[in-house]
Amino acid sequence: MPPDQAAALTREMLNLDKDLSGTLPGDPHSALSITIEADPQGGADLTLDAMNETRVAFFGWWFRPVFRREMRRHLDHAVTTLEASALGRVPPSPPRPSPMVPPTKFEVGQSSLLSTVALAGLIASFAVALFGQNSNAIADTFQISNGQLGSSLAITRFGALIALFATAFADRFGRRRILLLAVAGVCITNALSAFAPTIETFTIAQLFLRGCANTVLVVGGIAVVEEAPEGARAFAVAMFALASGAGFALAVALLPLTDFGNEMWRISFGVSGIMLFVVPLLARNLKETTRYTRLAARTTKRGGFREVFDPAHRRRFLLLGAIGFLVNILSAPSAQLTNRFLGDERDFSGSSIAGFRAITNGIPGLFGIVLAGRLNETRGRRPVAGIGLIAATVFTMIFFLGGGAVLWIASTLAIIAAASSSVAIGTMDVELFPTEVRGTSNALLLICSVLGSATGLIVAGALADRLDGLGYAIALCGIAPLLAGVFLIPRLPESKGRALDDVSPSEV
Repeated sequence: MPPDQAAALTREMLNLDKDLSGTLPGDPHSALSITIEADPQGGADLTLDAMNETRVAFFGWWFRPVFRREMRRHLDHAVTTLEASALGRVPPSPPRPSPMVPPTKFEVGQSSLLSTVALAGLIASFAVALFGQNSNAIADTFQISNGQLGSSLAITRFGALIALFATAFADRFGRRRILLLAVAGVCITNALSAFAPTIETFTIAQLFLRGCANTVLVVGGIAVVEEAPEGARAFAVAMFALASGAGFALAVALLPLTDFGNEMWRISFGVSGIMLFVVPLLARNLKETTRYTRLAARTTKRGGFREVFDPAHRRRFLLLGAIGFLVNILSAPSAQLTNRFLGDERDFSGSSIAGFRAITNGIPGLFGIVLAGRLNETRGRRPVAGIGLIAATVFTMIFFLGGGAVLWIASTLAIIAAASSSVAIGTMDVELFPTEVRGTSNALLLICSVLGSATGLIVAGALADRLDGLGYAIALCGIAPLLAGVFLIPRLPESKGRALDDVSPSEV
């Protein structure tokens, strides 16, 4: 084929500009340029060059190989497409998109904000997971019963009152400032927890820790949704959740320290405190979200509690608040008391629990979060949230009632389903409210969730002492999220495929 015909075919098949440059088909993150030279036989030799200059702060070591592999796959497909067209054959089907690659392009500022907030989420999730992961050793150190442990865990949930005001302030003072202050608070309070002499002082420190960590996770989720490009909001939430999951995994990885003595849990809390030195690095990389900056320049009317209950938002808030309350009646005792259940009722050691968590929660949780990011953008928030929640609840109940191989299978399936559901619900928590009350509404939703957590922990702890075991007690708590999955989630509006300003338009 002569060079001029090859150039015309290339432009048509790959949708390129006149100079044979443009975006690599199927990969919006990579640029493609093609040079054509005549060969001695009057044909054309094509050279395809692809380049991906996406930079991901802090997590580049993870995403560089992912982007490189994706670019190579689509570059190979472009070559085979041109060859098939030149020979008059049917072009091959495009490769399936990778769930680890954004479905649309992130600009430099967008990817920088997402990755920086993700690191903040990792720090907060690591810190907040330590109490639950080390609950058995902490209970032994302070010589308290299951009921007292459940009460202590429940009391820390009221740190959400701190998060209520801090998250609401994010509507008035910006996402960036509140995030940085909250991350610093997370590290300081866990450093204090490491030296707590009594369960009372430890509980007080953890109460403030909960408030700061919840602020990071809620405001961080708001920030990534606000800054994400249209069509990638659920993906952004999934990546934020993935980083948060890495923080949880780090807490699990340090759990074997408790095998060397009950007081060794203090080392893990000390590690969390040392992370305070990362805060200046976060401050240098974290910018305010574009949506909030525009809103702040336009009006000072933002962050009012009454606006959340405006007729335009009231029904959404009541549904999401009830869902958060019911879901956490099971998720809180499940998350916080599983290690004690495994240690006391299934004779697991600290190292065995860490291995169990790594196998049943690590890779499956990663798979569930990545799967959720894709399914939420293709199938919709509601079906993923509803089906995922019901499945996660059923398998969690089976886990606490079973033994042997059932523990491993049920825990694995539960974490996959729970990860998918939590990403969907978390995305809707942010999407269904306008920018001026997004922080305030999510602060109130957090209170609903915390009330559910406290209720679940108190009920599970009380039932455990009466039923002589945590398994049956926690399984009974599963009735609540089943009601949410069957009756409430189907009543929420669907936001898939809609612009954020269409889903929740600003009223100021």
